Amino acid sequence: MDFTLVVYNTISVMEKITIQKKHLSWAFFALIFCLLLQQSAYASPFGQGEFNADVPFGSETSIAMSFDGDVAFTLSPDGENFSGQGSHTVTITSNDVVGYKLYALAPSGTSMSSGSATIPASGHSSPSLLAVNTWGYNTDGSSNYVGILTTPSLIKDADGPYKNGDNTTVYYGVITDITQAASDYTVDVTYTVAGEFY
Repeated sequence: MDFTLVVYNTISVMEKITIQKKHLSWAFFALIFCLLLQQSAYASPFGQGEFNADVPFGSETSIAMSFDGDVAFTLSPDGENFSGQGSHTVTITSNDVVGYKLYALAPSGTSMSSGSATIPASGHSSPSLLAVNTWGYNTDGSSNYVGILTTPSLIKDADGPYKNGDNTTVYYGVITDITQAASDYTVDVTYTVAGEFY
């Protein structure tokens, strides 16, 4: 049996905030009010914050995602069952000093399918061995997997800028028994990346 994961990538961005003219008068009064309160401002203690970060000074935060293609693999006999694993690498490039968060989800449904035949995603929310006739993913290449959801699941929380790119290898595994129909099974997986802020 052949399995192919069709992978999509999206980048989350913050919405742009627009100040309309009618809001400027309220903003002016709010500024005057804050100045009249005469509150003290305090700087961060020495030694805190991000120093010597290798990012361009004064530039906007940028973030980009790429990956090295869809995942495809063939199952092989494994005792009384059939199993297989495939992987690909997701690369995040960003000058965000704080870092980024990478998420994965299956927005169209979590089962691999081939016509009416399906292989459901594992029900594991923490890494564990796959039950027969399920599939899952991990980022450590082990035989323990979690099941994908239709809502975003955090797969990596990375600190610091990655102007030269940061790689994450995502592994997908399947185990089936002899009763599973032999066919090409597919599932859509979407990766989303979001920059972090202080």
